[in-house]
Parts: sequence; structure tokens; C-alpha cells
Amino acid sequence: MRLQKSTLFALYAVLELAADPARQMSTADIADRYDISVHHLAKVMRQLVRAGLIQSVRGVGGGYRFSGNVKRVTLWDIIELFEPASQATEDGEPEQSTPIAEALDSVRAEIDDLTRATMQSITLKTLLQYAPSEAIGLFR
Repeated sequence: MRLQKSTLFALYAVLELAADPARQMSTADIADRYDISVHHLAKVMRQLVRAGLIQSVRGVGGGYRFSGNVKRVTLWDIIELFEPASQATEDGEPEQSTPIAEALDSVRAEIDDLTRATMQSITLKTLLQYAPSEAIGLFR
């Protein structure tokens, strides 16, 4: 499974904020931390707010704060917000109905199912336990 940039940006932001749910960070802080576009990240942050995973804090020193449950939110919860629901064929690939093409599609579908099941089983808390302490939360 190849993830879009917006999905990766969302994962970076949510994991950064989930590392310390009491802390708030600005979009610029997160963008600088991961060397990504502030403008693109701002769009991602709005979508995460709408999904209820983070909340916007207004005013001086405002920013964003994690509002989910690190023990329940999974990687898939974030990924499914930004990835298309179904990609039967890759962009630009013609659909084939030969036995070999059908076999390959079946294998690809099985791999997608296994990937989805794995992502649904990994919570943010689990992933944060494996991240080096210096990798997450530099802005504490």
C-alpha cells in the first residue's frame, strides 16, 4: 500500500500530538519538525479536526491538540480519512479480464486486506511505544 502525502502528513501530525495530548502545537511547528509544506498540512489539519481526532485551540499560543483516545485510535482510522476507499486498478492501468490478470488482482486484494487488518490492529499508543523518545515530542 502506497500512501499519499496527505495521509503521511496526517500520521505525522496525529502521532506528534498524541505523544502528549495535553500539549498543543501550531501547524508551523509540526511542518518545520517534518520539513513539510505548512499550506498542505493546514488542509490536512482541517480534515483531522472535522474527523474529531484533533481540536483547534484559538488565541495567542493557539494551535492543535490531540482529542482522540490513543488506546483506541488506530493507524487505519487516520489512513481511511485520506486514502480512496477502493483502488481496483492503479491510475492509468487498463482493466484486464484474463485469467492471469484476475489472479494478480486476487493476490493484490488479499494483500490489501492483510494490510488493512494490520493497520486496524495498531493503535497510536502501540506505535508511540516503539518510537524513540527523541523522535516524538521535540516541542515539549
